[in-house]
Amino acid sequence: MSVHRSLKSNGQIAAKRNVLKRFERIDQLQEEGRWKPGVKVLGLPKTKVQD
Repeated sequence: MSVHRSLKSNGQIAAKRNVLKRFERIDQLQEEGRWKPGVKVLGLPKTKVQD
Protein backbone atom coordinates (compact mmCIF):
# COMPACT_ATOMS: atom_id res chain seq x y z
CA MET A 1 0.00 0.00 0.00
CA SER A 2 1.20 3.49 -0.71
CA VAL A 3 0.99 6.52 1.55
CA HIS A 4 -1.49 9.21 0.56
CA ARG A 5 0.24 12.30 -0.83
CA SER A 6 -1.18 14.55 1.90
CA LEU A 7 0.51 12.39 4.56
CA LYS A 8 3.97 12.39 2.99
CA SER A 9 6.55 14.70 4.50
CA ASN A 10 8.81 16.73 2.26
CA GLY A 11 11.04 18.01 5.03
CA GLN A 12 8.58 20.80 5.82
CA ILE A 13 7.76 19.53 9.29
CA ALA A 14 10.51 21.64 10.87
CA ALA A 15 8.22 24.64 11.32
CA LYS A 16 9.01 27.50 13.68
CA ARG A 17 7.87 26.64 17.19
CA ASN A 18 6.27 29.33 19.31
CA VAL A 19 6.46 27.45 22.62
CA LEU A 20 9.61 26.42 24.47
CA LYS A 21 9.99 23.39 26.65
CA ARG A 22 10.81 23.97 30.33
CA PHE A 23 14.51 23.12 30.00
CA GLU A 24 14.80 25.47 27.00
CA ARG A 25 13.20 28.28 29.00
CA ILE A 26 15.58 27.68 31.92
CA ASP A 27 18.58 27.74 29.58
CA GLN A 28 17.39 31.01 28.05
CA LEU A 29 16.72 32.56 31.46
CA GLN A 30 20.22 31.53 32.65
CA GLU A 31 21.79 33.23 29.62
CA GLU A 32 19.85 36.41 30.44
CA GLY A 33 20.78 36.15 34.13
CA ARG A 34 17.13 35.96 35.23
CA TRP A 35 17.26 32.46 36.79
CA LYS A 36 19.54 30.98 39.39
CA PRO A 37 20.01 27.38 40.54
CA GLY A 38 17.81 26.43 43.48
CA VAL A 39 14.77 28.39 42.28
CA LYS A 40 11.63 26.34 41.65
CA VAL A 41 11.03 25.36 38.03
CA LEU A 42 7.28 25.83 38.31
CA GLY A 43 5.86 29.24 37.46
CA LEU A 44 8.80 30.37 35.33
CA PRO A 45 8.63 33.87 33.85
CA LYS A 46 7.64 34.20 30.21
CA THR A 47 10.32 34.18 27.53
CA LYS A 48 10.35 35.10 23.86
CA VAL A 49 11.36 32.50 21.27
CA GLN A 50 14.66 33.49 19.69
CA ASP A 51 15.11 32.82 15.98
